[in-house]
Amino acid sequence: MMGFNFRSAWAIYTRELMRAMRTAMQSILAPVLTTSLYFIVFGSAIGSQMPDLGGVSYGAFIVPGLLLLTLLSESTSNASFGIYMPRFTGTIYELLSAPVGVAETLVGFVGAAATKSLILATIILGTATLFVDYTIAHPLLAIGFIMLVAASFSLFGFILGVWADSFEKLGIIPQLFLLPLTFLGGTFYSIEMLPEPWRSLALFNPIVYLVNGLRWTFYEVSDINIWVSFGITMSFLALCVTIIAFIFKTGWRLRA
Repeated sequence: MMGFNFRSAWAIYTRELMRAMRTAMQSILAPVLTTSLYFIVFGSAIGSQMPDLGGVSYGAFIVPGLLLLTLLSESTSNASFGIYMPRFTGTIYELLSAPVGVAETLVGFVGAAATKSLILATIILGTATLFVDYTIAHPLLAIGFIMLVAASFSLFGFILGVWADSFEKLGIIPQLFLLPLTFLGGTFYSIEMLPEPWRSLALFNPIVYLVNGLRWTFYEVSDINIWVSFGITMSFLALCVTIIAFIFKTGWRLRA
């Protein structure tokens, strides 16, 4: 049985990472500037008029949500674009005919997308210190949760990039579903502030569990049990891995 080919995985990984670095203005600077505007508007302007939530100032309260907002969008878009372009140009057939396994392909494409998201997360956390005072109660859990979310949505983006057969479809899921769900998932508020039945309906939004899981690692404040949040995130990761295994086993959208 052929073992893991580190050279192949590294070649794909570095190629994808360098592609992202070549468009640093769009792929790194733009999300940081956008997040900074959120901090200015919501953290400083509106936050000064808001009461503390769970003993945490409003400006600090929204830091995990804004971080997750960037993680989800950037992980998904980078991974989807990374695999879509080889399909669009036809170079995917060279990859499929090469002695490169599924594991190497995933480590290369998904690893590069997740790495870029983690770089952005680090920059955003550093930028946040310029606008608000925040602390991280459980830094190791926070790092682990951020890495888990980045990996999960990079896998999801990979699936999206395989599914899409046009640039228009590439943006449908992030713009029409993922972004609205993120804004409705407690990014800027606690779902406990919602009246019924909206509070109960919010529990059907999976992003609520991600936002609250990350928020707990920062402040030990959450509307959802932390282990439920971890469990749902792990389940989503497992689901994405299962779908990708099916894609490579059947060649769906790859060999068509």
